Amino acid sequence: MHNKFKLVIVLFSALLFFSFSDKEKSILDATPISKVVAGDTITWKLLGEIKFNTKKHPKYGEVQFPVVNDKVKLRGKKKVYISGFIVPIDNKSYALSKNVFASCFFCGKSGPESIVGLHFKNGTPKLKTDQYVTIEGTFRYNENDVDDWIYNLDNAVIVKGD
Repeated sequence: MHNKFKLVIVLFSALLFFSFSDKEKSILDATPISKVVAGDTITWKLLGEIKFNTKKHPKYGEVQFPVVNDKVKLRGKKKVYISGFIVPIDNKSYALSKNVFASCFFCGKSGPESIVGLHFKNGTPKLKTDQYVTIEGTFRYNENDVDDWIYNLDNAVIVKGD
């Protein structure tokens, strides 16, 4: 009797295992590739691995120019995903920040590497300050133009967020 009970448990477990495997496979097959982001995600930790060199600038005097690390440079001109907080720049533009507005780059609590300029694909959507979102876009870095962000996302689209 005890062996029959074990056999029933093993058969039931096998049935459950195979039925879940098929469902998981069909769910993954039905998921659009844009939703599978793990390999294309860029992290704030990686963006924070940056150095700065002080150089003369004709308009601003001495300026700290960024030196972007090679791992970040490999992501240049490629589609990436990044999550963060929406920070308004002016009435028409936003940036994505590692931190909420009260602790962002502008308040002196972090550096310029903790923010990414956003250039939306289909016009700027209506966004809220400190809204947490995941954005897909073409990554661009900048080491020379002091009037632009160090990091930018062109053709940006919000893929997850309120």
